[in-house]
Amino acid sequence: MEKPTFKEALKFWTKLGFISFGGPAGQVAIMHEFLVDKKKWISESKFLHALNYCMVLPGPEAQQLATYIGWMLHGNLGGLAAGILFVLPSMFILLGLSAIYVSFGNLPWIFALFSGLKPAIIAIVILALIKIGRKSLLSPFHYFIALAAFVCIFFFNIQFPLIIVCALITATICRQFFPTFFEATNKKTIQKELDEKEFYINKHTITPNIGFKPMRFWKQVSVGVLLWTIPLVAFYNLTSDFEFWKKLSLFFTQAAFVTFGGAYAVLPYVAQVSVEKFNWLTNLQMIDGLALGETTPGPLIMVLVFVGFMAGHNHFGGSLAMGTLGLVTTTFYTFLPCFLFILVGAPIIERTQENKRVKEILSFVTAAVVGVILNLTIYLGKAVIFPANISFAGLDSITLGWTIVSFIAMYRFKIGMITWIGASAVFGLVYYMITH
Repeated sequence: MEKPTFKEALKFWTKLGFISFGGPAGQVAIMHEFLVDKKKWISESKFLHALNYCMVLPGPEAQQLATYIGWMLHGNLGGLAAGILFVLPSMFILLGLSAIYVSFGNLPWIFALFSGLKPAIIAIVILALIKIGRKSLLSPFHYFIALAAFVCIFFFNIQFPLIIVCALITATICRQFFPTFFEATNKKTIQKELDEKEFYINKHTITPNIGFKPMRFWKQVSVGVLLWTIPLVAFYNLTSDFEFWKKLSLFFTQAAFVTFGGAYAVLPYVAQVSVEKFNWLTNLQMIDGLALGETTPGPLIMVLVFVGFMAGHNHFGGSLAMGTLGLVTTTFYTFLPCFLFILVGAPIIERTQENKRVKEILSFVTAAVVGVILNLTIYLGKAVIFPANISFAGLDSITLGWTIVSFIAMYRFKIGMITWIGASAVFGLVYYMITH
């Protein structure tokens, strides 16, 4: 397998930014389908190793996974290109939708266009659950961890970071005292070892300059701090209301560092502070922003940039220009830490690839994530298929039907996700035109 050119990778990262629907599970599934199954740029073991690391970081794991894989393929430039292009399309789409929202109010045609996407997204998440489950649940103890994670988050509403920490502690203790729990029973793992050499990046690939190097570490951290400071200095010298921009920058930097467990974990906190404390937008506007965020590609954490847009727009008397600046500023401060975590941490974490103990313990992060994805599937399915209440009367039969059709189309007939996303958007628009 030859090394993919930077141009080839750039083409995929650009396309991914426009088609990355379905939240982290759907986005990871799209990357897996292209990078592992189709192009064979990266092997299963390396893909899951990178995913395990991204899962324990604050921030959107799918965007960080793209950055990590971009870094493995083409160094820092590849990581920056993958991470930026994952975010940029959704930023511009949300900017356009936000401007339309404050200028014209309701957006029935946009919601109609994307209403067909919701059942397709449920099907994509179910497919991701099946794929990741097959590949990561390798022993009875892995199944136990996945089930325990699901019970904790579904029945007891325990926070995702705590579940991950408990999974790691449990795995560390059991690895020490009950090593037989880690014996994989999945016979496919033997075949995977033989197939590693089919991939450009595999478990035998020697990545140069990995490990902890103090000079590089402090240089990268210094560059990150400098980049964080530059906009604040510009706001201090070029704007008349520095306090507003300082508050916006500090708040979204803080939000970036506590975004464990995806956007759903941090959104209640952001909503409470931005609505009740800062008065940047109203409760209804926050709900509208979540709806807009869910209909666009990219990580759901992009909902935060809508909050930044509304903050700038409302604070400066309905100015679209200030709203745009607020949106760009929010994007910058929300995602800067994500790049720092990967570009600083990836060379260090790569050193653990051949450490059997670390590898086995980290595999339990993925097992716990299977339980969390099952919870997400039920959570989204309930919201989409039973929008009013869980009863026969509250069942949205059209949505349920399209979810089943979507699953069969992609699972049984192997219709590509991109093709089906387009078909589902058209279905939503046609259904709206017929019923209205």
